[in-house]
Amino acid sequence: MESSSLAFLQRLLDTISPSGYEDEAARVIKEEAGRFADEVSVDVHGNVHVVVNRGAGPRVMLAGHMDEIGLQITHIDDDGFLRFTAIGGWDPQILQGQRVWIRTAAGRITGVVGKKAIHLLKEDARKKVVQIEDMWIDIGAAGREDAVARGVAVGDCAVIAQGFQMLGPDLAVARGMDNRCGAWVVIEAARLAARMGARAEIHAVATVQEEIGLRGAVTSAYRVQPVAAVAVDVTHATDYPGMKDERDRRGRIALGRGPVVARGPNINPRLFDLIMTAAGEAGVSVQVEAEPRGTGTDANAIQLARGGVAAGLISVPNRYMHTPVEVVSLADLEACAVLLAETLRRIDESTSFVPW
Repeated sequence: MESSSLAFLQRLLDTISPSGYEDEAARVIKEEAGRFADEVSVDVHGNVHVVVNRGAGPRVMLAGHMDEIGLQITHIDDDGFLRFTAIGGWDPQILQGQRVWIRTAAGRITGVVGKKAIHLLKEDARKKVVQIEDMWIDIGAAGREDAVARGVAVGDCAVIAQGFQMLGPDLAVARGMDNRCGAWVVIEAARLAARMGARAEIHAVATVQEEIGLRGAVTSAYRVQPVAAVAVDVTHATDYPGMKDERDRRGRIALGRGPVVARGPNINPRLFDLIMTAAGEAGVSVQVEAEPRGTGTDANAIQLARGGVAAGLISVPNRYMHTPVEVVSLADLEACAVLLAETLRRIDESTSFVPW
C-alpha cells in the first residue's frame, strides 16, 4: 500500500466517531477527497458526498459507512463515576477492564471501565456476564463537580482506547475497522476511477449511523438517486479457531484471499456479473459469499431507495468484528479499491441493470 494511502487509513482509524458522532472521521475524509474530487459536501444528516466526473454518464453511488460502535455517557453520579450505554451492538464481556477515550468539549480524556474484583464476587456471580448497566467509567474524578469541570457531559461519546498497529507485513489491527475500511475503499476507488478515465458520474459517500439501522444509507441514496450502487463493508472471516461451524455453513472466508463479493436477493445480478467480470479481467482474486436475504449493510437500504437501485456489495474479510482488535489484510483493502474502480470503468450509458 502506498504510504499516503496508509496514512489516510491511519488518520481515519485514529478518530473517535461512533454513530451520531462521525464528525472527526468526516473531517479526515473531506480533507483527503478535496485533493482530487470535483465536489465534496456534507448533507444535513452528516453523510460526506464526494463527486467525481460531475455531469458525466450514469450516476453510480459507492457507500462505505464511517461510523463505529461506541458508548454514550448517560449519568454522572455524585462520586464522579460515569454510567453509560451502548451505541451499536456490543458483547458486554469485551468492555470489562478496558481503557476508554471519552470525547468531551474539552478534548479527549482517558477513563477505565470498572468492575468488582473477582475476589469479592460470590460463586454464582463469577459465572455470569456483567451487563452494561452494571458497569461504570472511572476517570479518577473526586466527585461529580470534578468530572464536570474536566469537561464530561451527559451525551458525550466514548470508544475503547485502542489504535492502529501492524501484525507482521500485511495484517493490521485496530478498533473501528468496521467500517473505516469501507469508507477508505470508496474514497480510494473514486480516486483510482478518475485516473482510469471512468465515464460514470461517481458519488462516493461516507455514510453515517449504519451501526444503528443503516440510517445514513437511506438518506444519502434518496439524495443521490443513483441507477446503481455498491456498498463496501466488512464481513466475517472464518479462518480462525472456533469457526468450523461457520465455515461449514457459509464457506471459508480468509484474510489475504481478496475481496468478498456478495450474491443473493439484495444484489442486482447484472451488477454482480459486472463485478466478477472486472475481477477476472483485472486479475483480482475474489471470494463469493451467499446472502439469501437482505444484508445487514448499506446495500440493503440503498436497494430499496425510491423506485429501487441496482445494488452490489463488496466486503473486506475481518476477524473479531465488534471488538477493539479487528484484524484485516491491507492487501485485501487495496484489492477492494482496485476491483471497485475497475467495475466503475466498465459502466457507461449503454450499461443496463434490468435483471431480466
